[in-house]
Amino acid sequence: MSVYTEIGLPRVINASGRMTKLGVSTISDRVARAAVAGGQSYVVIDDLMKRAGELIAEHTGAEDACPTSCASAAIALSVAALVTRGRWSDVARLPDSTGLPNEIVIQKGHSVEYGAPMPTMIRLGGGVPVEVGCANEVVPADIEEAITAKTAALFYVKSHHCVQKGMVDIETMRDIAHKHGLPFMMDCAAEEDFRKYIALGADLVCYSGAKALEATTSGFVCGRADIIDAVRKQYHGIGRAMKVGKEQIMGLLEALDQYDERDHEAQARHNLDTATWLADHIGAIGGLKAQVIQDEAGRAIWRCRVELDAGAVVGRTMSEVNDALLAGDPTVWTRTEFLNLGKIDFDPRPLVEGDKELIVEKLQSIIMEG
Repeated sequence: MSVYTEIGLPRVINASGRMTKLGVSTISDRVARAAVAGGQSYVVIDDLMKRAGELIAEHTGAEDACPTSCASAAIALSVAALVTRGRWSDVARLPDSTGLPNEIVIQKGHSVEYGAPMPTMIRLGGGVPVEVGCANEVVPADIEEAITAKTAALFYVKSHHCVQKGMVDIETMRDIAHKHGLPFMMDCAAEEDFRKYIALGADLVCYSGAKALEATTSGFVCGRADIIDAVRKQYHGIGRAMKVGKEQIMGLLEALDQYDERDHEAQARHNLDTATWLADHIGAIGGLKAQVIQDEAGRAIWRCRVELDAGAVVGRTMSEVNDALLAGDPTVWTRTEFLNLGKIDFDPRPLVEGDKELIVEKLQSIIMEG
């Protein structure tokens, strides 16, 4: 039983990953205690924002940082900071950025739908997305020739949602930005290394708190101190509609401390072991094939990919199998990015004790009923 089944909702087996649609991740008792303690006391919010930013910066190697309500808010507020440059009258008039350098250059293969369109987050901050190149190929000249007097920044999205081939790499895009005296901003919402991209020379990096960190619903942006100062000012403008609570911030800070203490190699091994167990047991079901795959973006994350065995008669399509997994109680949620190709992926990271066995049992029942 969970608090959600107690109010009449079905049990959810999350084999999809740390996805917003399923509540992203679960928090530890330690993070929960920090969030509760934060929620039960008063603080001057501006002081908390500044101090939290200093503490987050220590974890990232950045000059400064600013907590946000989520990674999407971090993107919107960062764009707003880059467009307004912290000028008070411009902060106050967003999202109207008429007359300001407001163009954000983004590679076509990075202009993704991740639960919401990336261009929407840019527009929320008063930015105008300028998509360059083609969906499957971008060359440096596409980026260079898109830069005008209206350009506010170059934006790189590091995500499994993005096209992984034919894009200009981080270092090349960074160098183009800096050659033209422009900030280089990155969305690294689900990334697990909170120092890497600042060390690579990004001026702003946006992260989710609730994904790899398993924090309270939150996010943060870290980077150059002058731009972060402009980010904080947005809370007196468009940021008012996406403010982050004191309990979220305290949970985020505790999660950062907790994350630094984890044995990440052991977690990766457990992830691979569980994906292998799923592939072995699902692959033993007549009519199904299963294999272990690595995350598209190259992270140390392994999943089990399942498809129909072309040599067997199952009587169902993979889309019908997925629909059956979502039916009944418990519901089983998978990753469906490749469902149009007849494949579903099981991400073992969110699974709790007993979940993997229930997945196999439900698949066996679905195939037998086919």
